[in-house]
Amino acid sequence: MTEAERSHFWHSDGRRLSGLSTLLLLLPFFAIIAFVFVYPILQLLVISILEPHPTLDNYARVVDNPVHMRVLMRTLWTATLVTALSVILGFPVAYYMSRAKGTVAALVAVCVILPLWSSVLVRTAAWSFLFQRNGLINSALMSLGLTSQPFKLLYTQSAVVIAMTHVLLPFMILPMYGALRSIPSDYGRAAAVLGATRLRAFLEVILPLSLPGVVSGSLLVFLTALGFFITPALLGSPQEMMISTLVSKQIREVLDWPFAAALVGVLTVFVTLLAIIFSKMLRFDRLMGNAS
Repeated sequence: MTEAERSHFWHSDGRRLSGLSTLLLLLPFFAIIAFVFVYPILQLLVISILEPHPTLDNYARVVDNPVHMRVLMRTLWTATLVTALSVILGFPVAYYMSRAKGTVAALVAVCVILPLWSSVLVRTAAWSFLFQRNGLINSALMSLGLTSQPFKLLYTQSAVVIAMTHVLLPFMILPMYGALRSIPSDYGRAAAVLGATRLRAFLEVILPLSLPGVVSGSLLVFLTALGFFITPALLGSPQEMMISTLVSKQIREVLDWPFAAALVGVLTVFVTLLAIIFSKMLRFDRLMGNAS
């Protein structure tokens, strides 16, 4: 069977679907994507250019105002921190998941996937209770004698980074788990036979082969963190606003839709360029953790 034949859809009796049948099957999916994603984005881009009259002044406001640039840079920095922490915390979990068996593997998988079943709002609210002046963290620190007065944990960038890392960590672990799971265990044994220590085998064999999963997880977490709204809005302060909160403020309070649309346009262009760069660097199947 050729590669072209494998790429088509098949009937249960082995007959290949025609191009028209394939198109009809995919049409509802693309229609939904166009309606709920493409159309609203295009509408915002049109508003950012045509209102109040055809101009690029809305985009110039993003660049010229140092406050807006600081918000954009803070958003990029926060997304980078969240991505880095997710890699550091998620890789050991993904590696252990790929090597565990039986009940232990199932238990770890449940611990990773279970948070996805709860709302982001619920998880963020839980962190807000932990970060309060009289919350569990400050109470524990004061009980242990590590501090005489509570720290300011809530409404800080640190609170936003910690909570966003917790929310997005599963999206980092799962792609890395897929890449690590696809690495045959014989590779490690072969490296040991050739005289490599376990550390050297990991650094020179396992880690390079797992990089597609690391890259795909990092890309997913970074792009999601750029547009995160609930967590920065509840745990952050107005002085440390992120771009999603700024867009919401422009729409709900200032009622400046053209400028809010320009902010969305800048973020959309940046995300699109980043996705294109990564797609050129790595094939899509390797990004999904298929190292074959």
